[in-house]
Amino acid sequence: MNTHLAKALQFLSDSASSLINGCKVSAFDQTTLFTPDGISSYNALWLRDFSYMVEYAGECITDEEIIGCVNYAIRHRRSDGWMPDRVYADGTVAYAAGEVGSPIGAANLDNTPFLIFTVYSLMARLAPDKFRDLFDKWEPYLFQGLSAIPLDESGLVRSDPSAPHSPYGFTDTVAKTGALYMESLLYWRACLQMSAMTASQAQKEEYLKRCGAVEASINMLYDASSHAYLAATGDCRQIDIWGNAYMLYINFPCSRQIRDHILHFLLQYYDRYTFCGQIRHLLSGEYWQRLLIDIRKEEYQNGAYWATASGWVIWCLAQIDKKTAAQIFYDVVAYFETEGSYECINRDYRKLPSFVVSTTNVWGAAKRLSEDTGFNDAYETICKNAADRS
Repeated sequence: MNTHLAKALQFLSDSASSLINGCKVSAFDQTTLFTPDGISSYNALWLRDFSYMVEYAGECITDEEIIGCVNYAIRHRRSDGWMPDRVYADGTVAYAAGEVGSPIGAANLDNTPFLIFTVYSLMARLAPDKFRDLFDKWEPYLFQGLSAIPLDESGLVRSDPSAPHSPYGFTDTVAKTGALYMESLLYWRACLQMSAMTASQAQKEEYLKRCGAVEASINMLYDASSHAYLAATGDCRQIDIWGNAYMLYINFPCSRQIRDHILHFLLQYYDRYTFCGQIRHLLSGEYWQRLLIDIRKEEYQNGAYWATASGWVIWCLAQIDKKTAAQIFYDVVAYFETEGSYECINRDYRKLPSFVVSTTNVWGAAKRLSEDTGFNDAYETICKNAADRS
């Protein structure tokens, strides 16, 4: 690993550790909760943010802290098994985006999948017997939560146009309807991980059957003219930048041709969805066709740029163009070093400092790329050129 990349990784490690330590709060029952930011703007345990922290920066969180948060989430599940969107320190629970008591749409579709990702991350950290004892206790609730998610006849996650759900939480203000792309990827991954964790052969077969249905049907969302996937088949039938990158990052099974098409799409249009190394949901100049609440264009989930997805894009581009991937990585790290880790940004716009997963998600991808010699060399060159210019 070159010196510059080692320094960047150390910076991200130190930043992630500081942000995670700064976002801890103690619940009424003394469970340590991890909030999305360090300034108490989002003062609750959000299941998806915590899952990203554990998956990409798990070194900064103890096994017992993870177990405590999983138990806290499961204890606050809904009577039908639906897992929380978030749980506050006083035990107040919400299942959908929006203010408590004033939900934006029906319950978020990704709550249970992200809780499953957290449990799966835990499996690699614990002795097998200890994990088995925990998972045997949790599995019925996780299965019930998965089974509550609405699917269409093909097995893809579905949102009813007449009563839409808040979808994936980083687009939870967006009224995607019909068969959904990112949400189906999350569901597929959750089922795959459940199949790896369960001790029951019958359950394993059930989870894999659900995976197979998604794999067989996902191309309903593929747009042959753009060579990329759409966010939904109904409202918001638009190219989903985050979803296309995430699909490859999690190694969703697709043909070599489609994989190459996605990579070339991401490379061809990268200057239309990146700013300071951070990633827009849609290409520049495009805005979500239907929202659950009004959001100004170029702000928040309707046109701002997020580091949450930067790591996925950087990793994808490193598969096809090391120089471009390294440049985006350089840009996002430089932004963190000078401005800090924000929830999202744009020209003359910044929302919420000390946002944890902006840093942790970039760190996760950087660790994954650290042994990629070509990426190392490209990053070294970019850093030297930047030093020469200064």
